[in-house]
Amino acid sequence: MAHAITPAHPVRQEGSLEGSRSIFVGIFIAFLMLALVALLCGQDWRNLLPGAEGARSVLHGVKSAVYTVMSELV
Repeated sequence: MAHAITPAHPVRQEGSLEGSRSIFVGIFIAFLMLALVALLCGQDWRNLLPGAEGARSVLHGVKSAVYTVMSELV
């Protein structure tokens, strides 16, 4: 009887990368707007974003926050 060989890594389907990219862009825009509003109001935006506590720039902080949230979604 032959056994089916399963790959070690799951095979990605064509649309899964596009879905992840759209989720990333959506969360990135939302966090960027939150950080910019907080910056304009004089608030410390680093405390508002998860994973951005040590970031030096807004874009780097937003990117690390998005990666933190994306890792929780997967």
